[in-house]
Amino acid sequence: MDRPRSNDRAKEAGGLRGIPLRVEPAPAANDADAAADDPRSLGAALAALPAVFASAPHRLMFFAGASAVIVSMLWWACWLAAARFGHAFPAAPVPPGWAHAVFAQYGMLAPFIFGFLLTVFPRWMAQPALTRRHYVPVFGGVFGGYLVAHAGLLGSKWLLVAGIALMLGGWLAGLVALGGVLARNGAKDRHALSCYVALVLGACGLAAFGAFALGAPWQFAYVAIRLGTFGLLLPVYFTVCHRMIPFFSGNVVGPRYRAFRPPWSLPLLWALLLVHLVLDLGHHQDLLWIADAPLAAFFLVHWLGWQPWKCLRPGLLAVLHLAGAWLWIAFALYAAQSLLAFTDHGFLFARAPAHALTVGFFGSMLVAMVTRVTQGHSGRPLEMGRIPWLTFCLLQVVALVRLYAEFSADLPRWLVIAAFGWLLAFLPWVVRSAWIFLTPRVDGKPG
Repeated sequence: MDRPRSNDRAKEAGGLRGIPLRVEPAPAANDADAAADDPRSLGAALAALPAVFASAPHRLMFFAGASAVIVSMLWWACWLAAARFGHAFPAAPVPPGWAHAVFAQYGMLAPFIFGFLLTVFPRWMAQPALTRRHYVPVFGGVFGGYLVAHAGLLGSKWLLVAGIALMLGGWLAGLVALGGVLARNGAKDRHALSCYVALVLGACGLAAFGAFALGAPWQFAYVAIRLGTFGLLLPVYFTVCHRMIPFFSGNVVGPRYRAFRPPWSLPLLWALLLVHLVLDLGHHQDLLWIADAPLAAFFLVHWLGWQPWKCLRPGLLAVLHLAGAWLWIAFALYAAQSLLAFTDHGFLFARAPAHALTVGFFGSMLVAMVTRVTQGHSGRPLEMGRIPWLTFCLLQVVALVRLYAEFSADLPRWLVIAAFGWLLAFLPWVVRSAWIFLTPRVDGKPG
């Protein structure tokens, strides 16, 4: 017969005899105290770290993305501050603004996308989970290449080129792993197919920037930036929202929630984005409203269809809907910008629409989605928590500051404020997330 736990013995003794009994510490507490005092346990934990870290694709890739959230913006913030206040800073082999745009998209946000898709693709299509041989090369290539490329931004063209080549190798490994899952399904899952097409375009964009770094015309860099935004990130983000937001909302709200996931959404999205890309790459910015006005209406219809007024609690659900509002706002700004240019009023909003999309929507939805996945896949409660809430709220301020910068008389100063504001907003979230990715699940389950 198993020995009863100390608190059970206390209840039994008190109930039988009414005599107080000193309760011994629980074995788990004894084990924890012993672990803290035993240097051998620390060594064992460190020895187990690689296995824990590589136990699931989201751990590796989310760690890469979280690290890049700080590294990318730290480099950019330092460059902006040096330029604004007249300090020396290592000259990048490519225009710094273009490097910022490319590595924020392909090096900072893309790892989160790979981490998510390498996890959910098999689940979406009822297939076995991918193994380490599928996803570890993606991490090594994309993140290792990103770090090498960022070192190259401090003055070495060949480190930059080598880093991009390594990133592209990791990217292709991801396409092979995800493509196998998609092929075994017969490409029947429309959400998976949409995401995969976006990743293929992303590979083309990254290759184009590598060609530019090697000496190809500037148009290659322009193509890379535009494909990153409208061919990679936006289709993946919206496709995931289209599938997951109604699912999460319906689970929480219950029968009174009407799921809005029309089958025409993804084909129409891709058609409008292709029109936008053709006009943009053809330098017809004054005609972009032809695509951007319908896109603004498209995103507003979906945001209202997802019924955010029913989803204000809990916080982990509310932030998904709050972040989604930035999408139609961004495209309303894009459309207004293009219409002003069409009527010969110039580009009055400058880069405000782009940052409403990138900082406002991509950044906010990143915090919302990654926090949810991190909580659930680490065995923690599905709740927002103070640190994610702090990051989310501060990020809204950063987005507004970045938009205001375009209308300020001192644009460089406000760019510096926005960049360092991003670092301030994300640092607590990154530190907390990195700790979770590097430690075992709190519920003791694998993964």
